[in-house]
Amino acid sequence: MMRGSCLCGGVVFDVRPPLRDVVACHCTQCRKQSGHYWAATSVPHNHFHLVEDRGLAWYRASPEAQRGFCRDCGAFLLWQPEGEARISLAAGALDGPTGLHIESHWFGEVAGDYYSPEGPPAAPTLAETLHGSCLCGANRFSLPGPMGAVWSCHCSQCRKLSGHYAASFDTEEEAMDWQARHVAEHITDGGSARGFCPDCGSSLYFRASDGSFSVEAGVIDNPTGGQISQHIFVADKGDYYTLDDGLPQAVGRD
Repeated sequence: MMRGSCLCGGVVFDVRPPLRDVVACHCTQCRKQSGHYWAATSVPHNHFHLVEDRGLAWYRASPEAQRGFCRDCGAFLLWQPEGEARISLAAGALDGPTGLHIESHWFGEVAGDYYSPEGPPAAPTLAETLHGSCLCGANRFSLPGPMGAVWSCHCSQCRKLSGHYAASFDTEEEAMDWQARHVAEHITDGGSARGFCPDCGSSLYFRASDGSFSVEAGVIDNPTGGQISQHIFVADKGDYYTLDDGLPQAVGRD
């Protein structure tokens, strides 16, 4: 048996092997909700058991499927297609070694322009103004572009929340011009705040305890003018993926 959970413990589940190998999805919906792109394995319903569901909420982004997230911390956890006796679950939510690997990439043609699904990122695009939103549209904002350098974080918190690993860029919080705002915040043990949409679970921003501020790259519409520049906290990365883009890797923050 393998266990998985959100960051705050409001949703906990057990899964019984075998698990399907991981599919990385770059569709707009997964990028908005995860804040980068999503990576999921899958099991039949009779191999999946909810241990704790007090935080579980569902958002229907399309008639084809529902998306499960924690309403308390915003972690994107589950994808349930209609009419199927299987459920997909975030690989990043699983505790400990998984023994899995990424078997395929879906919707690579609509990936964010700040990274490549495989290999080195492309040259940055031009973007004078950035436009961002959550999946359901309850949050919409703009800020000056370009996105610039993007940090990919593989710490356990970011993996639990995003379902894979996070990608964000630094900006001034005062630079964000909100056209619509409906945000919940989860305060971590270290005093940082992670902002997300309580209606659809989209990850929006991170405010560190020292006041520094970053926006999740996946909620920004193309073009972004951004480019992944470094991977941090790679000592905590998941075992089911490799980093093949040739960019610098840091064991911790630096």
